[in-house]
Amino acid sequence: MGTLDYRALAVLDAVVSQGSFEKAALALGISQSAVSQRIKALEDAAGRLLIIRGQPAVPTGLGMRLVSHHRSVRLMEAALDIDLGHSTSMPEIALAVDGASLGTWFPLCLQPLLSPPRCQLKIHSAPREQALQLIQEGSVFGAILPASHGALPASGADITPLGKLRYVCVATPAFAAHWFGDGYSIEAARLAPAIVSDAELMAGYLHQTLGLQGAYPHHSMPPSAASTECLYGSLGYGLMPLLQVSAALAAERLVELTPGQPVDVALEWHAWNLDTPFTRALSEQIISTARRYLLQ
Repeated sequence: MGTLDYRALAVLDAVVSQGSFEKAALALGISQSAVSQRIKALEDAAGRLLIIRGQPAVPTGLGMRLVSHHRSVRLMEAALDIDLGHSTSMPEIALAVDGASLGTWFPLCLQPLLSPPRCQLKIHSAPREQALQLIQEGSVFGAILPASHGALPASGADITPLGKLRYVCVATPAFAAHWFGDGYSIEAARLAPAIVSDAELMAGYLHQTLGLQGAYPHHSMPPSAASTECLYGSLGYGLMPLLQVSAALAAERLVELTPGQPVDVALEWHAWNLDTPFTRALSEQIISTARRYLLQ
């Protein structure tokens, strides 16, 4: 492509972040025609399409790699400005995090990172396959996701094991008495409604504990206040991180349906090999926090 036009890359980044040429123009304080001209100049220099025009506008593979490059350069420039004692605007850094980690241990690593604020953090709640795609295409700097045997890191990204997040199968005492009064059995599981946030995890658990395969009654919900409320409202049973329900188990608001049969999910930190003081501190903080709260 020759010499990169970083002002044009900033415009490309804005279009990708905002989802349209019009919103990018408003965010940058320039005209929409100026946005179009700079994107066109970048595409002419690359000899390839960088943005697929639509609602929303989305980047091509090369377009996303250029945006990732621009964001990395901004992080390195911000680090250099800090080292030189210059004032600097806070760059944006994006992460993908699985829903269970977001609801348990991950928030505990934010205070040291963001006080004082050194970046604008953008968190995507993403399941494994989506998180992998985001890290591979450069949409995020790093991702916390369940481990998979044989998975290869994205080119230029490092993988660090974090530990295991333990899940237990829980319900309210009232739900357990009504649906599992005669014990946790395959016959009861074919009748009792489950609250499912991870279909693969729940299916594996039912097969492991009961030998149950195939369909079973369940409500599919992402990890959220709604799924938690359904469990506490005696509307279903389900797998929950032990970190999230230990207090409720101690207070007997919830009971374990299968004591001594937890599910341990190994988590990993995938991060681009981008060495700045902040990205280094971010990785170190995530890894150290995980290793305090996850099973090692």
